[in-house]
Amino acid sequence: MATWVLSECAIKPLPQSFPRPRTGFFSFKNTNNPFNQLKIGSSLSINKLTTDLKFPSISSSKRDRRNWVLKVSTPLRVSSVDEQEERGERINGFEDEPGFNPGAPPPFKLSDIRAAIPKHCWVKDPWKSMSYVVRDVAVVFGLAAVAAYLNNWLVWPLYWAGQGTMFWALFVLGHDCGHGSFSSNNKLNSVVGHILHSSILVPYHGWRISHRTHHQNHGHVEKDESWHPLPEKIFRKLDNMTRTLRFTLPFPMLAYPFYLWQRSPGKTGSHFNPNSDLFVPNEKKDVITSTACWTAMAALLVGLSFVVGPIQMLKLYGVPYWVNVMWLDFVTYLHHHGHEDKLPWYRGKEWSYLRGGLTTLDRDYGLINNIHHDIGTHVIHHLFPQIPHYHLVEATEAAKPVLGKYYREPKKSKPIPLHLVGDLIRSMKEDHYVSDTGEVVYYQSGPSLSGSTESK
Repeated sequence: MATWVLSECAIKPLPQSFPRPRTGFFSFKNTNNPFNQLKIGSSLSINKLTTDLKFPSISSSKRDRRNWVLKVSTPLRVSSVDEQEERGERINGFEDEPGFNPGAPPPFKLSDIRAAIPKHCWVKDPWKSMSYVVRDVAVVFGLAAVAAYLNNWLVWPLYWAGQGTMFWALFVLGHDCGHGSFSSNNKLNSVVGHILHSSILVPYHGWRISHRTHHQNHGHVEKDESWHPLPEKIFRKLDNMTRTLRFTLPFPMLAYPFYLWQRSPGKTGSHFNPNSDLFVPNEKKDVITSTACWTAMAALLVGLSFVVGPIQMLKLYGVPYWVNVMWLDFVTYLHHHGHEDKLPWYRGKEWSYLRGGLTTLDRDYGLINNIHHDIGTHVIHHLFPQIPHYHLVEATEAAKPVLGKYYREPKKSKPIPLHLVGDLIRSMKEDHYVSDTGEVVYYQSGPSLSGSTESK
């Protein structure tokens, strides 16, 4: 039951009175997708990765421009009011409003966004990356030493909040290693990634591979890996207990460890098992290595419990670990849910790498932005995950004029991002499922969680 807790193109879109374009220049099999030919493993070449990300130039030949025109079909007639209403029903969970339609193909290409980002934003500085590791590790040990020395119940809650946030910061740095944005050295990325992620009980390669799947398929109803929506038929079959665990706080914010073991609803496999559906045969050794590192860390924690006592280990490590889990689930959920305007999810030919990436959200975390390495600049990160975290803010500002209304400016946060708690609560109450049919769908609300289970 714990598994249920988890869960383009170049032409401006036609006016709403015309039929919605069904395809864009980017399709699911488009070779411009920087992930389609990406093979991540111990032999990954970062130079190749950079080459893969060099999409076609924004300029084009006259022949290309002629071809673009030929690809735009002119409607034979203007739709009637009744037809527009019928069309609106096909866009499940969303009623068209005059003006901007977030589910329409954007009038720009991925290469247009890339061309707007300064070249130096793509440069990885391993020394700078390592400086963040040294900073965070020093803070982690410093906080632990102070808390253990004082050993005061007035201090422990402050320690748990601070140390749990620092554990989450370590996860973000390991996350950069997994994307190759930490450095251009594969071995360095792997070593640092294993140390950081193992220290907070995350199997580095197992997570890295599934997270790659998430980026490859972001915004796809069935193929996305994390926090993807439930189809209506599955939602309505949930028993009351499962529905409560999935949509009632704080339970969804404690989901990550269960996800590592059992993945999300409708998916099978484990991040620890080299024979899992998550992995291909040539990734088994990587998964075994990461699982061994995870096991070693778990054994170390058990040993330390005998040395300092289980209660002291619970206070020093156990509680901060769960605070870290809550940060991870909180941030990752809100980067794909909870906007005041409904955002589309895609299936079939309507999905493209660009359109899926544009459904992600930036968030402002106030003082926490620097602590967790600007992970809130999530849109550009999802489209170009090889950009180092310390260039994401600048890259985002450069890309905004291209993105236009497809970029949703985050609400400005006070020092502590308490406003995001309200967004989370609202989303948990409203974003329950998407239609079983349709290629552009939106979240819909189900019945009261305390009501009886419905079937359909």
